[in-house]
Amino acid sequence: MQLNFKVFAKDGPPRDIAIDIEELVVAGWAGRDRDAIEHHIEELAALGVPRPSKVPLYYRVAANQLVQSERVQVIGKDSSGEAEVLVFTHAGELMVSLASDHTDRRLEAHSVAFSKQLCVKPVARTAWRFVDVAEHWDQLVLRSDIVEGDAAVAYQDGPLAMLRRPLDLIAGYTGGQTLLPAGCAMTCGTVAAIGGIRPSASFAMELADPVLQRSLRHTYAVDMLAEVA
Repeated sequence: MQLNFKVFAKDGPPRDIAIDIEELVVAGWAGRDRDAIEHHIEELAALGVPRPSKVPLYYRVAANQLVQSERVQVIGKDSSGEAEVLVFTHAGELMVSLASDHTDRRLEAHSVAFSKQLCVKPVARTAWRFVDVAEHWDQLVLRSDIVEGDAAVAYQDGPLAMLRRPLDLIAGYTGGQTLLPAGCAMTCGTVAAIGGIRPSASFAMELADPVLQRSLRHTYAVDMLAEVA
């Protein structure tokens, strides 16, 4: 699956890159604070989702589920987005972007792995070099908005200090290496939903850098297809 990004460096002009992703990993239950993890577990348990066997967990999802479009299609009315950092390797260097772990919540009560596989994963078209944000990583902020009625409402808002650092997540998956293999992309966990997990016909996400005063953003619309028996 080929993804295209415009990489904005701390110094120098932006550049365009294309990467081929053959392996997609969704790092789940990736909170740094045990109490925050428990909150998210309870949040999903209210929807019937079983507790994880351990934390973090690494779910494999087909790489062809990655999309960079502004409109996606899902079956039924039971799916919702989750803003997450996306990391990948390009030319031997770790890059940072933004993705939504869009998930079918009804299927999640049966199998988290199947629920993640069912939905496509929208990805931003912009990225940063990890080295440019590594020193102030915990100050980066993950946000998302959804539409309820005719108004946009805050759905997620939290600093990355609440989540495990990407190098730790990568090492946990690779057995100690802190650079993802070429062709592998990983999402790095999410922050809690404000007011509970719920669907929306539109999902806007942002990774904000208050130090360098810039953001990665992506918005997508959701077409809910009829569930035909």
